[in-house]
Amino acid sequence: MKQSQVSLGLVNPKSPDNVGSVLRAAANYRVDRVFYTGDRYPRAIERKARSVDMSRKISKDVLISSAENLLDAVTENMKIVCVEFAINAIPLPEYQHPESAMYIFGPEDGSIDQEIIDQADAVVYVPTVGCMNLSASVNVLLYDRLVKAANYDANNALIRENRDTNNRLKVLC
Repeated sequence: MKQSQVSLGLVNPKSPDNVGSVLRAAANYRVDRVFYTGDRYPRAIERKARSVDMSRKISKDVLISSAENLLDAVTENMKIVCVEFAINAIPLPEYQHPESAMYIFGPEDGSIDQEIIDQADAVVYVPTVGCMNLSASVNVLLYDRLVKAANYDANNALIRENRDTNNRLKVLC
């Protein structure tokens, strides 16, 4: 049985805080790797030396790498899934996720290049009234993938192991 692989591709992200939130989502939803293109994110990190740490310790193990071209980071069995407000895209509630995928997200102030869209196996969008920011889009997509997979852990052991140290709530039955 082949192991599924899930990667995220970020097209020229600009905000270290937003990328930090993406890394946190990647860790929470067990994404294998995050790639980004462009130079805005590294430049922003250099300029904003004291950025708020949105990632938390869970995301410290998520690999993030720069890539010249996100398509070069796609492995043999991965499907390319672009997440973009595009004409003729598939609404996310109707989409069935592949076992292994590279999910590519456009920048908040632009779009994914047409060349990438043309090579995608699918283009999906979240049917909202307006565009969401990058980290919100990543969270919604990964949650949708989790729910539709129906093979996730959902038990008290998961809650005990992963909840915040200040959270000791219990629902009385």
